[in-house]
This record gives sequence, structure tokens and C-alpha cells, in this order.
Amino acid sequence: MKTADKRQVIVVRKGRHKHAGHHGGAWKVAYADFVTAMMAFFMVMWIIGMDPTVRNSIEGYFSNPVGFKKGYSGGKSPVSSGSSPASLQSAPIRLMTRAIEEARLADVQSHIKTRLDSSGLGELAKNVQFIQTSTGLRIELAEDPSGDLFFPLASAAMKPALHRALELIGAELAPLQNPIEVEGHTDAAQYSGLYSNWELSADRANAARRVLEASGVDPSRIAKVIGLADRDLRYPDNPLDPRNRRISIVLPFVTRADSSTVDAKEQRPPQGG
Repeated sequence: MKTADKRQVIVVRKGRHKHAGHHGGAWKVAYADFVTAMMAFFMVMWIIGMDPTVRNSIEGYFSNPVGFKKGYSGGKSPVSSGSSPASLQSAPIRLMTRAIEEARLADVQSHIKTRLDSSGLGELAKNVQFIQTSTGLRIELAEDPSGDLFFPLASAAMKPALHRALELIGAELAPLQNPIEVEGHTDAAQYSGLYSNWELSADRANAARRVLEASGVDPSRIAKVIGLADRDLRYPDNPLDPRNRRISIVLPFVTRADSSTVDAKEQRPPQGG
């Protein structure tokens, strides 16, 4: 009997390269948390930029969804429920947005000071004061004791130094959203004829408004242009003091503060001196 051919069996062994073990899914959780946080951040920024009525409605919904739905289905505005839980619980959100707004105005104030100090305007830069009040920021450009720094006597023709100062201020205020009020003030000196301190203060306020708008301020943000004559003297004990003549630029806060945080009296600059 013929024996079968014996064939050699060749065994091929393939080596496997061992990879480092997987790090698991922890990174996915961290990434998901990051994306969620960014989404929440952009949602907050989007809500802050909304119309106040819509923003208040959103605050009411997240503070008390059940009460919000009941009030809405009953035909009532969810923001007109007085001291309801929704209005009370929305205070922290309102205070947060108000704090952001205050910080931004403080930052703009700092930039304006820096630009004025480096502008070469000399004494004029020292006569620009910033006053934080319970309702907003007040920027006052007041005459010096000589009475010949901003405008010629009894004239609304602006001097070049004041024009330059208002240009710098307007450029810094242009990116903001706050409304702007411009006030003109005179001392108590009286002039003969029909052109009184009322006309003079109003004309000076309008001259300041024109410079602000030419510097980039949106005209739609100008809420008021007021001539107050000598009815709001800075130095009431000395009505003829030239330092009573001034231009005031007022930026009211957009966000209403909680009633417990609002001072009843605005902080004015020190009198006298």
C-alpha cells in the first residue's frame, strides 16, 4: 500500500501590536458639559438683548412656569401680577443684568478719562466729571472760574477744545445701547432782549447733541435735549459763578434695578470749592 504524501503544516503566527487602553467616555461628558455651558451663556446674552417686555415674560416663565401658564391662559399679563412669586424670583436675574450694565458704563467712563487725559486738552479735561447716580451715569462738562473755556459769553458757538472733548466722548458712547439725554445749563446772569438763558441753554445743548451724533452716536438714542437755564445751579449759593454753566450728558440705565437697591437721592458733585 502506497503511503500518502506527508505535507508539512506551516503555522503562521501574526503578532498583534497592543495599543494603549481607551480613556473611556469621560472626555465626552466633559465636552457635553462645555457645549451646554456655552449654549446657556449665549442664551443669557440673547435674552439680555431682548425687548424688556419679552425679557420679563421669559423671566416669569422660568421663575414660576405653572403660575405663568395660568396667568396667560386667564388673559392676564404675567408681568403685571404685582408681588407674585414670579416677580419676586426674577429679581436675581434683573440684578445680574443691571450689574453687567453698571460694569460696562464704568468701563466706558474709564476709557473716556484716559482719552481726555492724553488728548492734550489741558484744563478742559479736568473740568469733565463723571457722576454715578441711582438712575445712570452723568457726564458733566463745567466751565472753569474764568467762564471762557467752553463757549463765549452769551453765545452757543462752541470753542474748539469743547468740540474735541465731545468728539472723544461721543466715540466712546457710540457702541452703547443706553439712551442719551443732553442738558444745557447757564448761570443766573440775565441778558436784555428776547434771547434769555432758556434759549441759550437749549442752543448749547443742541450744539453738543450735533457733535455727539457726528461722532457716531445713533440719533435714535437721543431721548431728550433740554435747556434748563439757571434752574439747576451747581453752586446755588453763588448763582453768578461761571461754573454753573455746563453741558450734562446723561445715560440712564436700561435695566430697572430692584427697588431695594435704588437710592432715593442721586449723588451730586460736592458743592463749593
